[in-house]
Amino acid sequence: MFGLTRAPDFSQPGLQWFNVEHPLSLTALRGKLVLLDFWTFCCINCFHTQPVLRELESRFPEELVVIGVHSPKFDHERDPRMVAQAIDRYDIAHPVVHDPDMALWDAYCVKAWPTLVLISPEGRVIGQLSGEPHPDLLPEGIGEMIERFFSMGKLRPRPLDTAPRVVAGGRLRFPGKIKRGPDGLWALADCGHHQIVLLDDQGAEIRRFGSGEPGHQDGDHPSFNGPEGVAIDHDAIYVADTRNHLIRRVDRASSVTTTIAGQGWRGGTLGDAAPALQTALASPWDIDVGGGILYFANAGSHQLGALHLERGLVWRLAGCGAENLSDGDGDECLLAQPSGLALCPESQSLYFADAETSALRRLCLKTGRVETLVGAGLFDFGAANGPLAQARLQHPLGVSVGGGRLFVADSYNHAIRVVDPATGQVSDLNHLTGAMDLCEPAGIAAAGDDRLLLSDTNNHRILEVDLRQGVVRAWAA
Repeated sequence: MFGLTRAPDFSQPGLQWFNVEHPLSLTALRGKLVLLDFWTFCCINCFHTQPVLRELESRFPEELVVIGVHSPKFDHERDPRMVAQAIDRYDIAHPVVHDPDMALWDAYCVKAWPTLVLISPEGRVIGQLSGEPHPDLLPEGIGEMIERFFSMGKLRPRPLDTAPRVVAGGRLRFPGKIKRGPDGLWALADCGHHQIVLLDDQGAEIRRFGSGEPGHQDGDHPSFNGPEGVAIDHDAIYVADTRNHLIRRVDRASSVTTTIAGQGWRGGTLGDAAPALQTALASPWDIDVGGGILYFANAGSHQLGALHLERGLVWRLAGCGAENLSDGDGDECLLAQPSGLALCPESQSLYFADAETSALRRLCLKTGRVETLVGAGLFDFGAANGPLAQARLQHPLGVSVGGGRLFVADSYNHAIRVVDPATGQVSDLNHLTGAMDLCEPAGIAAAGDDRLLLSDTNNHRILEVDLRQGVVRAWAA
């Protein structure tokens, strides 16, 4: 029973801690309110929780301590080096303990990501909340608890010494999607720098857009917040401004940025056509454009959406909003965190990487039906090649079409996978890219039949793959 249950201590042997010099314990934190955040870095709902936690840490720096408990879903997430990368990428400054064998998860009887557990200044469990917290109600409730414990004389406010890692900057930082324009120039989402980069075909930088600091300013001096996706045509660069929950447009002639969809906060499920600027989006992760329609992966609501660029309307293309893998009509099928898009007008297809089901899927734009090419379910993943039905991916984030094949950035396998619909086979390019030590590639783009550009995200660079000569080189780093 909450309030009577003594909290299990989290200073267990063998667990690795981040952002602190030494492991923390309940004894050392006695007199402070403790909030445990059980999370895993693949999870979009955990991603949405982080801004709420930052607000709490800012409002109650001496009364409250937030501790992230990283409890992994995927095999890849068990690696502490990848946890450190995720902490850097999402700018997490509070202490994090890595729980690869789910010992703390089990001790606290956690069942879902994310889950918040509140511990009293006396070390007792006084509350548990599964799912995304309300951005206003949770801080309000925490504030009331702090006042109550302070009036009871049980709270001993004091600062907590933390030691976040200092991450060196470079030309790129955690690059996301990269797309080629009709004029041969390239648009890149430089996510970690909160900027969009325009490059020539040799990888030379032409222009950057964005102040470099997180924000949502439009105009001549714009700002973005963790943009993951881009699309480009003759007139504009379109931006999936992920952490702002917005879609933005950068005019290529004037360099002026405008917001064309979203309201700046995390929205719910998409439905029938509605005004784009009056519809809240949920972590748009990738976009593609064609025929006056901008297609977007609304990762936070597990849906695909469309934006009519002239009429300014958005609507649901696929996904009812529940998270799972189920094919069928667009308004009934189930998706799970779609994170990469590739439009193929010739086949009237929108291919997408459905990250949380480790699946490659196709939306038929003519019939509105979704079918799965590779993938089996939320907890089915691996690195198997072979026939489509037996092949497995692990949390793919990018897809591109070239030469009749599909190229997949298989992020958690650190690999480029090749899907051939004609033969029904899946293979990889590990013989080319293995020596380059890929790390969580998040974006991929085919340029013709024999050339790929790949965002080698955690290595902060873009690679060029020459499929004809079997050569891989750093293209922008």
